[in-house]
Amino acid sequence: MIEPQGPLPSEVYWRRRLVAVAAGVVAIVVVIALIIWAGSSSDDSAPKNAAAASSTSSSAVAPLPPPASSTPGPTTSEPVSGGGDHGSDGGPSSTAPAPPPPADPALQNVCADQSLSVVLYTDKPTYTVGDQPVFTVVVTNGGLSECSRDLGKNAQNVVVRSLDGARTLWAAQDCAPDKTVNNQLLQPGQQFSDTITWSGTTSSAGCKKPRVQIPAGGYQAVAKIGEKESAPITFNVVKPAQQ
Repeated sequence: MIEPQGPLPSEVYWRRRLVAVAAGVVAIVVVIALIIWAGSSSDDSAPKNAAAASSTSSSAVAPLPPPASSTPGPTTSEPVSGGGDHGSDGGPSSTAPAPPPPADPALQNVCADQSLSVVLYTDKPTYTVGDQPVFTVVVTNGGLSECSRDLGKNAQNVVVRSLDGARTLWAAQDCAPDKTVNNQLLQPGQQFSDTITWSGTTSSAGCKKPRVQIPAGGYQAVAKIGEKESAPITFNVVKPAQQ
């Protein structure tokens, strides 16, 4: 170390040198600290910058969806294969199954016997032997709701008995070949009427016995629909007038 030279005492020059050295050391320490701090800050921000750069890059390179075409694609009337029923040739069936026919309302909610009212009429009170009386059967829905019933010839029956009701002489179902079915939908209080003509002769179940003309006298008759029977009515058959 060079001995200080000058007019001042040597202690002054040594103190100046120490201060200068200390200042230099402090400056070096500050510079080193700044370098270390700058390096750590650079390391912390690097991942963030990298993530931001990656996000920006991903957004920039994402492909845009293709614009919608204003020109419609080709259309076809052919059914799409791969599902549904198929015909015998293995291809898709070109016809849909036909819907079931609507239910006949006259076949639903059958009228119970007890809900029916049956009344029998004759076309006149007195007949001549050989006449063919015409009976009218009137059926009324006496219930509170609509219902249906077969009121055809197959369901109708008129029975002629002796005046006291003890002996059956004729029944419409014994020899009647007409088995017509006539389903009728009846509203509450609605009536249905039909006529049955009697030949004026006797009959038997299955029409197995010979039929004979009834003699003059008084008779009664009832009408039946199922098990529902009308009140009996009476009429007379007289001999032909003598010429």
